[in-house]
Amino acid sequence: MFTEKYTEKVLEHFANPRNVGEIPDADGVGEVGNPACGDMMTFYIRVQDGRITDVKYKTFGCVAAIAVASVVSELAKGKTLEEAKALRNEDIARELGGLPKQKWHCSVLGAKALKEAILDYEARASGKPREKPARPKRKQACPECGVENPLTARFCMQCGAPLEVSCEA
Repeated sequence: MFTEKYTEKVLEHFANPRNVGEIPDADGVGEVGNPACGDMMTFYIRVQDGRITDVKYKTFGCVAAIAVASVVSELAKGKTLEEAKALRNEDIARELGGLPKQKWHCSVLGAKALKEAILDYEARASGKPREKPARPKRKQACPECGVENPLTARFCMQCGAPLEVSCEA
């Protein structure tokens, strides 16, 4: 069994996350998720004069996902849209003092969720709402009980039977 080693800054952001919540009438909203691990992030932004004036988020996930969302919210606040769009997962991980290799995907989700919120704002501001591509349903039936599970699931969510993990997801 392995244990993840988190930096003090990751643990601090996990224990005391900043900017948690929603902006009900947000200028932009971005939602992303990772079906393999179950992490979900939704970012809400308020924009004035091309600058992000407020950021809130809701995150469902592990220690790293919560810390990443907290740090992204802090990094984005006050930045221009272009500066915030340029925020990379490496910047996020560096700000947290590093992340365990198996948690690196959380920094990718954080950068992507913020970018999605900015793209949503830009589409609304231009009067042309973004068409989000329909995601194909990627599921597999459990050989034991028949319940549909994500392709990336290793075990059935219903009965716990082992499943084949697909790289397609």
